[in-house]
Amino acid sequence: MDDVDYTSERLIDDDPEPLGNDADFPPRTPVPLHLSHYDRAGEAHMVDVSEKALTRREAVAAAFVELSDAVLNALPQNPKGNPLEVARFAGIQAAKQTSSLIPMCHQLALSYVDVQARVVDGGVAIEATAATVAGTGVEMEAMVAASIAALTVYDMTKALDKGIRIREVVLVRKSGGKSGDYRRL
Repeated sequence: MDDVDYTSERLIDDDPEPLGNDADFPPRTPVPLHLSHYDRAGEAHMVDVSEKALTRREAVAAAFVELSDAVLNALPQNPKGNPLEVARFAGIQAAKQTSSLIPMCHQLALSYVDVQARVVDGGVAIEATAATVAGTGVEMEAMVAASIAALTVYDMTKALDKGIRIREVVLVRKSGGKSGDYRRL
């Protein structure tokens, strides 16, 4: 067996391949000096939100599935069913499973989840909305919903084209909570 160092420092790529042109991405929001999921020793833990006020939280995330014209034209004839409708259902179901998928996410009683998928020039645009009344936000639920909806579109169309790309899974906006509102530029 090889002696491989699997510490986090070892897994960081010192010279990563660029994901895209920096001009394609808006400026980043300033990062807090402390990551809330880590204690002083650097150990990951679930944040204690038991003292936080219960307020209405909402988040919207988006994803884009880049498809060729041939795949876009074939969408209505897919033998697995309407990919956009199946993607909607998959995204909604995924939002409800977020705490099972992401270790430090709190289990939330979601008040509302909606996923919209529509054909646009060059692919499928997906928008996922999640809402709750809780002591923590629903950004991850919205992001998971958008991501899984995009993966579902891929799954249902991959037989036609292996070059499909999922791009731009982003938080569009969020409201509620101590950190206030956020809107992507």
